[in-house]
Order: sequence, then structure tokens, then C-alpha cells
Amino acid sequence: MLWELSVVEQRYAAIREVLGGMPVTEVAERYGVSRQSVHAWLRRYRAGGLAGLEDRSHRPRTCPHQASVQVEAAVCELRRQHPGWGPLRLQHELVRREITGVPSRAAIYRILVRRQLVEPGQGRRRRSDYRRWQREAPMQLWQLDIVGGILLADGRELKLVSGIDDHSRYCVIAALVARATGRAVCGAFAAALGRYGVPAEVLSDNGRQFTGRFGKPRPAEVLFDRICRENGITHRLTGVRSPTTTGKVERFHKTLRAELLATLPPFPNLEVAQKVIDDWVEDYNCRRPHQALGMSTPSVRFHATPAPDQALPLRLPGELRSLVPAPPLGPLELEVVVPACGNLAVAGRQLWLGRRHAGAQVRLWIDHQVIHLSLGGQLLKTVASRFTAAELPRLVRLGARPADHPPTTTSASHHTSDAVEVDRLVNAAGLIGLGGRQVSVGQHHAGQHVTVRLDAHLAYVTVDGMLIKAVASPVPASALGRLQGARAATSPLAVAHGPVVVQRRVSSQGGIQVAGQKLQVGHGHAGRTVTVLVHDRHFQVLDGQTPLTTIPRRSTKEVTRYKAYDAKPTNHQGCQASTEL
Repeated sequence: MLWELSVVEQRYAAIREVLGGMPVTEVAERYGVSRQSVHAWLRRYRAGGLAGLEDRSHRPRTCPHQASVQVEAAVCELRRQHPGWGPLRLQHELVRREITGVPSRAAIYRILVRRQLVEPGQGRRRRSDYRRWQREAPMQLWQLDIVGGILLADGRELKLVSGIDDHSRYCVIAALVARATGRAVCGAFAAALGRYGVPAEVLSDNGRQFTGRFGKPRPAEVLFDRICRENGITHRLTGVRSPTTTGKVERFHKTLRAELLATLPPFPNLEVAQKVIDDWVEDYNCRRPHQALGMSTPSVRFHATPAPDQALPLRLPGELRSLVPAPPLGPLELEVVVPACGNLAVAGRQLWLGRRHAGAQVRLWIDHQVIHLSLGGQLLKTVASRFTAAELPRLVRLGARPADHPPTTTSASHHTSDAVEVDRLVNAAGLIGLGGRQVSVGQHHAGQHVTVRLDAHLAYVTVDGMLIKAVASPVPASALGRLQGARAATSPLAVAHGPVVVQRRVSSQGGIQVAGQKLQVGHGHAGRTVTVLVHDRHFQVLDGQTPLTTIPRRSTKEVTRYKAYDAKPTNHQGCQASTEL
């Protein structure tokens, strides 16, 4: 009777022959394997007996290119916080957070599928099969459209007149109107022309607000066509029922709905809705990365109209000229006297200089990004400005006048190798130590790592390369090199003008109060401490890193308390300068 030996039996037979005294070479040749395999069987038999001769998995113990557990956890956490982010955006955010070992786009997709954070769909057409078209430079073509679905609390629906620059994807128009009449649409278009200049072409659908070429009983020129004709703008139309022709502005609408409108309740009125959309559009243009632009932002690629000496004057009908915004007010300068308490109050903005400057007349250089305070031509302090471009005219009523270049110190050492940088951790009281002295940074920066650049005159406090404060240097120039952790200053400075971060404890009724405005968070968060990002036009409430709600801002007061507990009274209460409005 014949039978076939199993693999383990054949290996065991070979081992018996070797142990019986036969040469390994002959045994290997007889069984059709290499000498190394026979030696491996011997080692495994001596270590584990017959069980050691069984087949083993060929799976490698390690995979050097596999994403680590930490990276996979970071991918999943970002996806849960932002369900609309795809693999490419997640990869970009991991790089921005300086995560080590960022996986490829395909690897991130496999992680999301494995963790059941996305549903694997059918394979799409290859990107190479699509033909993408765009203009070669900005201001060559604007895509325009009208979209609805923006609701008010009273049940009314607003329309959004939107426009996208074809080359840069920069949003040039985002105006809400109660009714999308031809005059309202042309008003939004005229305001954009006055702000950015005249494009070479515009592309729109065949709506009656844009064109009268298909009017019945005969074609007629509508107001929009007239504006285009008188300003030399070529007006192009899409095909009938062809929304893909204006695909860029349609994609903008999808992003607006998913990232903003889907997360907010109905707006109380048109003004609040416009402020919220304006703030979101600024983030879309200047901070949100765009996959079609190589994860760059639209503002990087967008350049407005040519120089004024080369541009033609804008021609508009008389009834629309008042809708064109006035040119933005440039930087202003103002002289004020420091009160006895050392705390200036200018148009609602508190500026602390100290009692040692009481009675002195200081010069303020102000724009919508930064405020410089100087005395006798010497720069004393630089702080971030919370004045918007629309609020600068308030300062004119206080006697402010147009300013030239910003003030500088008598020494430009902060741009040379004489300046040094040190890293410090802000303590719970908002202080850092420099050369044996304490410098106030602000309690809202407690726990953050800051970089301080020091020269012979000033100390510049920066967070992530953004300037948040500049004060008189507490360290003599001769002692800068002896500071702990000092190094030569090389990185450039930039001014920070992002949201103010505060913390609040939710009351038993589910509410908090920020900048004089009551915000309802929800009873489910009662007793918890939440983080609030205070923007110019809205409040964003976070529970840790998880967004809870976004509420339009109706208060004009400044934030005076940053922590979740009550702030102690200061010695400067009730002290106001004569320049307070």
C-alpha cells in the first residue's frame, strides 16, 4: 500500500538520516533542498522537537515603512474632529503639525478604511483622464453665480451673490441679498470692481440678472451687460443646463455649505449673516489650504488690478456709484498724553505704558494689524491692533492724521547679528523671566512656549513666529549673550492678528459670557470649562479640540478676562484718558 508522507514527516526523516551519520550534503541532495534548509531543520528540531518542524508564517516581524501607532491615532483623531477632510488634507495637516513619519495619501486612505471612518467606494476615473482648464493669471476671468439656502430665524431665505477668480480660486464676491434682483446683483458686482479692479472676462449662467440675450419677444441689454460693455469686460455665458462650466464657483458653494452653513442655526438678521460669511471668506482666501493649488491658499496666487497709472477709471451707472466702497484708510498717527495711572484708553483700546511715563506725550502709529507707541522718536512698545479697517475712521474724530512709515528704534540691531533669541515658558501668571527680571506676556498665553528676540532697546515676544508684544528690553546690550539659551536671531518677525483665546466655565443653565455677550452652550456642558475663540465677527466654542458651536458676535466690547475664574481687580480701574470716546 502506497501513501504520501507529510511535510513534517519528510523533514523528520531527513533529520534522522543526518543524526544517523549521513553527510548533510547527501541528505539535502536526496530531498531536493539546500544545505542551509537541512541545518535550519536541525536547529528547529533540537529547540522544539517535532513541533519545531511545522510550517511557520512568512510574515515579516517588522515593516519599516508602516505607519506608527502614534501617526495612525493622529490621523483618526483629525478625521473625527473634521469629518470633511480627505486623505490629502489630512496629510497636509500632519505635515503642518510636524508629525514624524507622515504616510502617503494612499496609506492614509487605507487607515481610514481600516478604522471604518470612511466607506470604501467604487474606483473613480483616473485624474489623468480629466482635463482641467484655468486662466494663466489672476483677474483674467471671474466665475459668478447666485445660490440660496441661507435661512433667517423668521423663515426668510437669503440669496448669496458669489464670484471666484478662475486662476487663484480667490473669492471676490460674497454678498447676501434679500432678493436676487438684477439691481442687487449688479450692486454686489460693482462693489467688487471698485475693490479689486476690472477683470478681463466674466463667466455666468443665463439667468435674467446677468443677461438679456435670450429675452422674449426680443433680446435686450440688462444692467449687468451694460456694466460689462462700458468697462471693456467680455461677458461669457455657459451652455444651457451646463453647471459644470462654472465648476469652480459651484465647488465654492459646496464648501460653504459643508464647512459653515451646515454647522450654524438660522441667522437672526441679514447683517449678522453677512458678518459671519465675510469672516469665513477671509479664512477661505487667506488661511484654508486648497488642494487644487498644491495646498496653498488663494491669496498667495491672487493679485489685484494693475498699477493705478495703468488702469482705466471704473465706469458705473449713477445709481451704483454709491455702492463702490471708499479706498481703505491707511495707517494713522496720533499724539496722546499718558494719564497718571499709565494706562491709555484710545477708542476702547487699553494700552499699558506704566506710571514712569505719566504726563509724557507719546505718538501712536496705528493700522488694522499693529500699534506702535513711541516717545521722542524712540519706539517704546508694539502690540497687535484690534482695529478693523472699518473702525479706523473712529480715530480721525480723535484728531488722528495719515501716517508715513512706522517708527523705528535708533538702532536696527534687531535685524542684524547683534540681536539674540531665547525660548521661554509662560507661567500661570502670564510672566517670563529675562536676565533675572520678570516680563508680562499675558495670562491668556499661560503655558505656551514663546520666543523672545532682544536687541539693545526692545524685547520682541513671538508665538510661532508671530509678533504678539514688544516692550523695552530689561537686559543691557552687553549682557544679551549671557542669557540662558541665547542664540543669534535670524528669523523674520510677523504681526499676529488672529482670534483671542479665552476660557469660561459653563453655568448650570448652560451659558457663558464673553466680551459682554451671553452665549448658550447647552445644559449638557454645565460645569465644564470650554475654550472660546473670539473673532471679529463670531465666537467659536470648543470643548478641548472639539468644536461645539459658532455664534455670531453682536458685542463690540473687548475681552478683559481670559481665564475661567474671576479676574482680580487691578489698580487701574476707573482710569481713562481724555481720548476715550
